[in-house]
Amino acid sequence: MNKVSLLDCTLRDGGFLNDWNFGNSSILNIFRRLVKSNVDIIEVGFLDARRAFDFDRSMNPDTQAFNKIFKNESKGSAIVVGMIDFGTCPIENIQERKDSFLDGIRVIFKKKNMIEAIELCRKIKEKGYLVFVQPVSITTYTDREMLDLIDLVNDLNPFAMSLVDTYGLLHKDRLFKYFYLLDNNLNKDIQIGYHAHNNFQLAYANAIELSNIKTDRSLILDSSLYGMGKSAGNCNTELLADYLNNNYYKNYDLLEILNIIDMEILKYLKVCSWGYQMTYSLSALYECHPNYVKYLEKKNSLPVREIAEILTLISGDKKLSFDEEHIETLYIKYRNKKLNDTETYNRLKDLMQNATVLLLGPGRSIKQEHDKIQNFITENKVTVFSVNHINSLFCADYIFISNAKRYDQFIDFYEKHNNKSKLIITNNIMQNKKKADFILNFSKLSSTESIIGDSSLYLLMKVLIKLNVKKVILAGFDGFSKYTQNYYDDNLQFYNPTQNTNKITKAVNEQLQEFQKVIDIQFLTKSHYQHKEALIV
Repeated sequence: MNKVSLLDCTLRDGGFLNDWNFGNSSILNIFRRLVKSNVDIIEVGFLDARRAFDFDRSMNPDTQAFNKIFKNESKGSAIVVGMIDFGTCPIENIQERKDSFLDGIRVIFKKKNMIEAIELCRKIKEKGYLVFVQPVSITTYTDREMLDLIDLVNDLNPFAMSLVDTYGLLHKDRLFKYFYLLDNNLNKDIQIGYHAHNNFQLAYANAIELSNIKTDRSLILDSSLYGMGKSAGNCNTELLADYLNNNYYKNYDLLEILNIIDMEILKYLKVCSWGYQMTYSLSALYECHPNYVKYLEKKNSLPVREIAEILTLISGDKKLSFDEEHIETLYIKYRNKKLNDTETYNRLKDLMQNATVLLLGPGRSIKQEHDKIQNFITENKVTVFSVNHINSLFCADYIFISNAKRYDQFIDFYEKHNNKSKLIITNNIMQNKKKADFILNFSKLSSTESIIGDSSLYLLMKVLIKLNVKKVILAGFDGFSKYTQNYYDDNLQFYNPTQNTNKITKAVNEQLQEFQKVIDIQFLTKSHYQHKEALIV
């Protein structure tokens, strides 16, 4: 039977969610109860010289800081460790082990820093500490590169070397491949650790699989309370402790662990989230940094299939290190597909000759002032556009969609129920069903200089100006509010917690004033965007 140790990293990995500000009493309570629960190894935080000493945080500048925080605390039988992200804490900040509360130090580092990081590990070992070598993103290593690292590690002969699956990319077969590479080549007295993230919901399953692997080597399995940790979170301490109790005759006090979760961890769910999410599974699926997916999701214009297509374009050397300029370049290139739309504009010009255009937005007023809008349509000769949605309340002559996510949302309904409206789209949309009646070049209409430069209203106004339309009336363009439902149909609301509604409103107001110089704009329903003189009473 394998010798398996449980390492809880809540105070370190969980700190990504609260800036390591657990509060002193909570830090001590978590630590004391982990000691009482018989967890083998307890990681108490980061060593980072960029931070000032703080009793309330589990990230501090030197080992002396942890001496102050845990003064008079008993470690019981637990090994207590801290972590250094290579390059953030000089060796001068590490006192001799005999003077330190810490028994060991884990050093994480990127592949490009392996030689320098091993030298730091050597200096830490010389101070008497148990050293854990932690190469992040092991999936970036070729077999040859991993063997080169193993040679360096064998020369150092640390306490442990870990398989760190930073972005939760590993399934069992790949995990075993890396494990056997280490197991067959590391010095026999070096323990092997495993630090997982839960992007594929596999952290717990992989930890179990690894615990059951046939080896004479001691294993260390990382976990955190309730899985609290960066992005998709970690393997759950409570689950792994229970499994090891039942299968490895361990004596972890599960009720004590559950008590910590109840008292100290669950409260964070009210202010931050972790665990499996589509963002993190998508990033793992395409083996890239999750911030790439988050960045594209914030655009609120791309369906998942198009986000995925852009992810495949990320350069190999940039995949696991987020580069905002790179992903923005790819996004712009993707949406700015070339298209000669001269003939399309000529056709639309003939159709729009002398037209007064009514644009229907998806705001709540479209329902609240339904009769007013319907009477206006009946009494006036207007050409009706439904903008970026299919309006279920009114018949439209044209449906204009420039948002690929909206296209995916409405295209099935359009095909089944709408035989009268003509469909106009921009060529950033990947058509997967019925061909549109008119396709316009997105890049000629959009602007990167404004936060609304790719919004449907902005684009369509530019189209109408180009078509020589003289008068436009807006209904249902209410503007955004953080405190009320913005759409007449709840299904139109996209989740976007970072949306700055004040900035958007200001930008729309300013742009409409610019458009007003060349086209008459009036509002049929009240809006945050309107000027008093522009409202049709």
